Amino acid sequence: MENDRGPTLGAFAELVRAPNLFTAPPDVILGAALVTITGADPVPSTVAGLATASVCLYAGGTTLNDAFDAPIDARERPERPIPSGRVSRRGAFGFGFALLFAAVGIAFAVAGGPAAVAAGLVAVAIVVYDGLLKGTAAGFLAMGTTRGLNVVLGTTAAGGVILESPIQLLAVPAVITGYIAAVTAMAARETEGSNRGAVAVATAGAIAAVLAVGWFLASVDPATLETIVAIMFAAAFCWWVERPLRATYADPVPGTIGPAVGACVLGLVLLDATFAAAVGVRWGLAAGVFFVPAVGLARIFDVT
Repeated sequence: MENDRGPTLGAFAELVRAPNLFTAPPDVILGAALVTITGADPVPSTVAGLATASVCLYAGGTTLNDAFDAPIDARERPERPIPSGRVSRRGAFGFGFALLFAAVGIAFAVAGGPAAVAAGLVAVAIVVYDGLLKGTAAGFLAMGTTRGLNVVLGTTAAGGVILESPIQLLAVPAVITGYIAAVTAMAARETEGSNRGAVAVATAGAIAAVLAVGWFLASVDPATLETIVAIMFAAAFCWWVERPLRATYADPVPGTIGPAVGACVLGLVLLDATFAAAVGVRWGLAAGVFFVPAVGLARIFDVT
């Protein structure tokens, strides 16, 4: 039953997974960094606008996730905003879809049609995952696709769609897609436990992402400083996800799977920063700085 006082700011912060919101802009920053390989020079204000759109997309996605999952959460996670009555299910659906539409509008306002199309594709992938494919193999890929397309959204900061793109502009979003798909496969078993296979899939996704970093460094041949900063971010990513994944594989129960999923989600910021730093240190730092508020808020709000 909904709280008579109505939803609070804290309830909405839980609904949108406040820490996770800071993992969305680094995707866009990475996309903008990648497009500089073609000689483009994205305008910072445009990148910031697209980052804002990506935050709205993420917030809308998590809100709709809980709205669709309300009956399941009533049994498995009764403390969440909707089953606890702090936010109505109807209100969550309205808020979630409003955020998706706002994201497309913001993208169009700051970067035109190509950006709106990219944001629209992210929104469609979100709804398909939340409402139709969640828990299936296709659903894991759909969730990963939302992140890969979020990187693509960042490439539109250059003012249009680049048709003759180097392979890095396609391969890096694919790596992000694969990594998040693998993490989503583990997250789907969060409340079950006793599934080392899902943990192994997420671990393989992380290892594959790190190997892809090696390929990327060899491919773009960055300067010494860029190489050092990229390797430092890659090492931070490995350190951040290795311990929770190892602990979860040793004892795959809900109490270890949840933190591992959360660590891998927040670790995406470091992975984005790794690829971005290989293109330019300023891009890497611009992406990596979001890790600080994400981790800080994760001490207050749940990530998963």
